Amino acid sequence: MNAAGAWADSFAALAGLAPLGIQPLRRTVAQLRTDPTPPADLPLVLDIAGQFYFKPETGRLWLSPHDETPSEPCDAAPEELAVAGAIDRFEGVTDWRVLAVERKWAGLRSFAPDRLPVYGLDPRSEAFAWFAGQGGYGIQTAPAAARLTAQLLLGLERDAMTRGLDAELYAPRRLVA
Repeated sequence: MNAAGAWADSFAALAGLAPLGIQPLRRTVAQLRTDPTPPADLPLVLDIAGQFYFKPETGRLWLSPHDETPSEPCDAAPEELAVAGAIDRFEGVTDWRVLAVERKWAGLRSFAPDRLPVYGLDPRSEAFAWFAGQGGYGIQTAPAAARLTAQLLLGLERDAMTRGLDAELYAPRRLVA
């Protein structure tokens, strides 16, 4: 089972399979102390141009430049310029002041070339299965994705959670040349 995240293509190569084109993309987030303090009921706010987003989190503000920077598989670190750019855009559209950057981090979100996840047996090797390319939605989709993949691999009947999903949309064969 290839559930190697950003390393999915590298892991496939270790098994002797050509990569599917799973691309890790860095996403940066900073926790800010602002004046005023963001209200707890503030919704997630996305810039219409896709240049940043922010949301309240326990009296602080989480701000992201909404970056998708191609990366090699690694322990991702935030880029100072990405954080600074997001703060500049945020301050340009709100009347809030950023008092401090309290924390910042980055993670890798991995995508297949068509930006859909990859679940199921590889058509080039029946002993190799993919569970990769969830992008930024792995935590949200994990229950249904894991159940669907288990049903596909074990030949189990689909249930209420997965019956409406078109497994062909996620099949590895769509990416094999």
